[in-house]
Parts: sequence; C-alpha cells; structure tokens
Amino acid sequence: MTRSNRPDSDAPNDIRLKATGLIWGPATGMLGICIPLVAIGGSEAIVLPALVLIGATISTLAIWLSSGGNRSEAALPAASRLRQIEERLSNLETITTGTDVNLQARFKQLESTDRER
Repeated sequence: MTRSNRPDSDAPNDIRLKATGLIWGPATGMLGICIPLVAIGGSEAIVLPALVLIGATISTLAIWLSSGGNRSEAALPAASRLRQIEERLSNLETITTGTDVNLQARFKQLESTDRER
C-alpha cells in the first residue's frame, strides 16, 4: 500500500492516537499495581493483569475499527464539500440526460420499425 493510499493514521492530531494513549497509560499503571498483588495473592491474582490487558486491547480495537471510515471527507471544509457535492450532482444530471436522449432515440427507432410492419 502506498503512502497516499493509507488512512491518515500518522497525522499528529489523529484522535485515535490520543484515545489509545488514554487507554494504555492507565492500563500500564494498573499493571504496575498488579505486580505486588500477584506476588502476595499467588496464582489466584494472576487474573488481574490478564483482565487489564484484555480490557485495554478490546478498547483499543474498538476505537481503531470503529473510526476507520473515510476521514478525508470529514476533514474538508464545508465549502469544499459543497463544491464536491455540486460536481457529483452535475455529473449525475449529465449521465441521466444522456441516457434520456438515448432512450428517446431508441423509442423513435422502435416506433418507426413498428409503423413499417
């Protein structure tokens, strides 16, 4: 995948990076707290760090998978988006007009062949 085709994940203001940091910062602290608890609690307390890791991983995946949509359109100014919509509408009008003219020509051709019979 080329650099221009990749999602804008390496932008400095990407909210997903900030959210990931907000998840894993406290998770790292919780893992640090779990070390003495596991040493004191034995094998029963091993569940605590596993739960911290599972929760942080699921949260991170949810953030990165849910916001993976087309971010480039959301970042465009309103005027630019309006211009794009107007261009798309113009293209659709051109397509439908051309199709309409072709259909009318075919109908005339069919009418003339029906009259000749």
